[in-house]
Amino acid sequence: MKEADTQSPGRVEVIDHPIIRTRLSQLRDRDTDTPHFRQALHDIALLMTPAITRDLETEAVDIQTPLCRTTGHRLRRPLVLVPILRAGVGLMHGFSSILTEASIGHIGLYRDEETLQPRRYYAKFPAHLPDADTLLIDPMLATGHSSAEAAAQLKAAGATRIRFVCLIAAPQGIATFHARHPDIPIYTAHIDDGLDERAYIVPGLGDAGDRYFGTV
Repeated sequence: MKEADTQSPGRVEVIDHPIIRTRLSQLRDRDTDTPHFRQALHDIALLMTPAITRDLETEAVDIQTPLCRTTGHRLRRPLVLVPILRAGVGLMHGFSSILTEASIGHIGLYRDEETLQPRRYYAKFPAHLPDADTLLIDPMLATGHSSAEAAAQLKAAGATRIRFVCLIAAPQGIATFHARHPDIPIYTAHIDDGLDERAYIVPGLGDAGDRYFGTV
């Protein structure tokens, strides 16, 4: 994992790994079908998890093994995963398969066609959100407006320890997100070149939600 060299005021961690690179190439390939797209996305989430969670605080607990008593460890705070609907659900599944103790919230946003600003249409968070370490999850950080608004909604609900996790990010999205939330670190597998005229990330991988759910 390395810290990205960007003009962003906040921290950006690029999680680089040989298998992440190969799986990301599969995701980018337009000929990758839905089952293989899903599997590649899940693989990347599994490989990103150790780097994203490696500094979570733990506390000692007394446990009984089959042979004797010893000291074990558990997370000091609850863990909450919050995907941004709907594409974030796919990436979240990879994280939840290893972070089995995590509670799962959801936040849904759509873009107002007149103002072009994100609007919330759904939100459901665990009651212990203010006490938790929270991973906000969305595969694509493009313009950054939806992700920044989702982070603002989490803060309004009481979240104080937030990490934003994405698959690929555009420099514009990083700048927009950290202009509003310089306190929230961004974890990504790759920073792409930028955005096209439709605000799609290039080289990107197309619409992550459509490709994951088979609605292309």
